[in-house]
Amino acid sequence: MQKQKKIAIVINDLAGGGAEKVMLTLATTLQQLGHHPHFFVLQKRGQYQVPAELPCHDCFDKNAKNIDGVFKRSQSAKILKHKIEEVEVQVGKFDLYLSNLDKTNLLMTKTGLSPLYCIVHNSIEEELKRQIKLGPIAYFKMLIAKKSLNNQNLVCVSDGIAHEILNQGRIKPKQVKTIYNPFAIESIRAAAEEPNEQMPKGDFLIHVGRVAKQKRHDILFESLKMMKTNIPIVLLCSNAKKAVKLAKKHGVSERLIIPGFQPNPYAWIKRSKALVLSSDYEGLPTVLIESLICGTPAVSTDCPHGPNEILTNELSEYLVPVREPKILAEKTDALLQSNFQVKNAPIIEKVNAEAVAEEYLSLIKS
Repeated sequence: MQKQKKIAIVINDLAGGGAEKVMLTLATTLQQLGHHPHFFVLQKRGQYQVPAELPCHDCFDKNAKNIDGVFKRSQSAKILKHKIEEVEVQVGKFDLYLSNLDKTNLLMTKTGLSPLYCIVHNSIEEELKRQIKLGPIAYFKMLIAKKSLNNQNLVCVSDGIAHEILNQGRIKPKQVKTIYNPFAIESIRAAAEEPNEQMPKGDFLIHVGRVAKQKRHDILFESLKMMKTNIPIVLLCSNAKKAVKLAKKHGVSERLIIPGFQPNPYAWIKRSKALVLSSDYEGLPTVLIESLICGTPAVSTDCPHGPNEILTNELSEYLVPVREPKILAEKTDALLQSNFQVKNAPIIEKVNAEAVAEEYLSLIKS
């Protein structure tokens, strides 16, 4: 029997994004396997609820400002290290530290805690390209965060991200390993069968994701306008006003159904005719995998990175170039007319939560 391990999972917050969801799934699975994960949240805010049985520690006051700022960074790292060590006094030293997202990486890489692995959830190069448009200050702040990954152990959530890091040479890590995100497959399928009275009666498409430039709702809405099939689309997003304003600009606001944040998106995905992803870039898009687990086909941009590792074989027919709303519309129409049935997509075997948890446990040197 494997010795029980203690794992510290450190993250910015619980704001409702993919990284937070992935880490909560990993922690829950590690617990089920008899290990002892602890969540450390820099500033506890957001939509995700941590299970009562999962230890969760707030590291900074929720009103603390700019904790990763250039003049506060070193002191914040000391505070974070002290918080983790306070918990270690009670439970024993952690066997593994997992750091997530830029702000947390900036601080955790200064703590000296080991063994530390920083998890890269997104394309670094694409994030930097996006950030430079916001001006030099925003760009250099993100660049400093990315450079904190130098000489660190990295876990990338897709082969595409790993290859990008190794080929670009912007970051020189100590080592790079790909571990796909974990999915509680049977739990997702069970949740997908739950009834939901909010759901529309007729057919609909679905898009899941925050209203952010990366997700390219403008491309999504432009493709809706070009589609031959006049089907509505459910948006599971947290900023309804922003989505409606953009949809009005593209003349498709009457096609939108926005029910607000849904703790169980799987029932919506299961009952939709297809999921559509219009992003400029991703890491390993969670919603694409969830869609396939629910048996719902998907149309996605072939963006860096992840979609072409998920939509393989016959599913690759529904990969489209980024920023091409006309092709996205044509492929979505074609999918709706084909009555395409999702069978056992190869990616599902690779993302089984227990298998992924074991890969993380293998990072611990016995």
